[in-house]
Amino acid sequence: MQTVLVIDDDESLRDTIGVMLEQDGFRAVLIGDGRAGFEKAVTLKPDLVLVDLRLPGMSGTEICKQLRTAQVKTPIIVLSAMGDELDKVLLLEIGADDYVVKPFGTRELMARIRAVLRRKAPEALDTVVEIGGLRLDPATRRVTRDEREVRIGPTEFRLLHFFMTHPERVHSRAQLLDRVWGDHVFIEERTVDVHVKRLREALDPVQCARMIETVRGAGYRLTQQVQALSG
Repeated sequence: MQTVLVIDDDESLRDTIGVMLEQDGFRAVLIGDGRAGFEKAVTLKPDLVLVDLRLPGMSGTEICKQLRTAQVKTPIIVLSAMGDELDKVLLLEIGADDYVVKPFGTRELMARIRAVLRRKAPEALDTVVEIGGLRLDPATRRVTRDEREVRIGPTEFRLLHFFMTHPERVHSRAQLLDRVWGDHVFIEERTVDVHVKRLREALDPVQCARMIETVRGAGYRLTQQVQALSG
């Protein structure tokens, strides 16, 4: 049974989400304080965290930042009352994997939860992929180059895995959404840009950021010309 940690100070909403999760076969852990929720996320290691932005003790924004700083790779969905596009992008940049704008329907929330968990699921049967010294192992979910480990989030891992198994091909944002995010109909194309930026940042310490090329007006591709780019 998968565990979802819900951090929200709205007791009524928190309980409603808890009932919904349990009816769908999840274990729900409900916490109303930000600091306590952060500590529980670190010790419990749930399969997913649902966190409101406005919380006593510690804000949802700070929870996202601190979890990623602590290298906690648990997927995070932010519950936000903000609908502005800039705010959505900022949420993704601080470490959230997705966001749901309040008010939301239970079907929408469950669709997003299941989509994020599908993206997180390990692909243990896939073989190791290696291009230009960059090595991705789906079984252990590790990315390395010259024995240096790349610290990478779950969404960026799946994005890199797709790029490495389809090198030199140009993929539009819509194609990447379909192949990496699956049938997650709520995700906007701008989301791809945010995660490509995060992927490049993760690859930069091992001199592989430029492997991910932007093809103007078309999308993105992974180049195999790593040797020429890393000299």
